[in-house]
Order: sequence, then C-alpha cells, then structure tokens
Amino acid sequence: MAEFAIQEWGVVGVIIVLFAGQLVFLQKTLMNKLKQNMDITIKLIDRFNRSDEAADRRSEKVIESADRRHDILIREIDDLSDTTRSSLEYLKGRINGKNQ
Repeated sequence: MAEFAIQEWGVVGVIIVLFAGQLVFLQKTLMNKLKQNMDITIKLIDRFNRSDEAADRRSEKVIESADRRHDILIREIDDLSDTTRSSLEYLKGRINGKNQ
C-alpha cells in the first residue's frame, strides 16, 4: 500500500508540473500576441495621426487661398466702387451744371 501512495504522489506531481509548464507556455504565448497587437495598434494610431496632419495642412492651405481670393475680390470691389463713385460724381456735376 505504501508503494501505491508514493506512485500516486509521483503521478500527481508529474501532472502538476505539466500543468504549470502549460501555464507558463500559454502566458509567454499570450504575452507575445498581446505585444504584437499593441505594436500594430500603435502603428495604426501613428498612421492616422500622420493622415490627420496631412488633412489639416491641406485644409489650412485651402483656407489661406480662400482668404487671399477674398482680399483680392474686396480690393477689386473697392476699386470698382471708387471708379463708379467718381463716374457718378462726374455725371452729377454735369447734370447740375446744365441745370444751372
């Protein structure tokens, strides 16, 4: 009977060692997979950030060009207003001159 108990404990010990080995193996494997996933996620986030920066630069260029076009149009309108105003004043003066 004593020999059977020793054999039993030996089998239990081997099973415990195999179970512990399996846990260590799974932990290493899962940690490796987790690290790979984390690296991929970081790369994706960096790529999105670069894409967003490029979009921001394009947007700023569009806004700047729109502002320049707006300023040019305002100057043209002011120039036209000055020309029109002087033309109207000339005509007004001519009309007032004839009426007197």
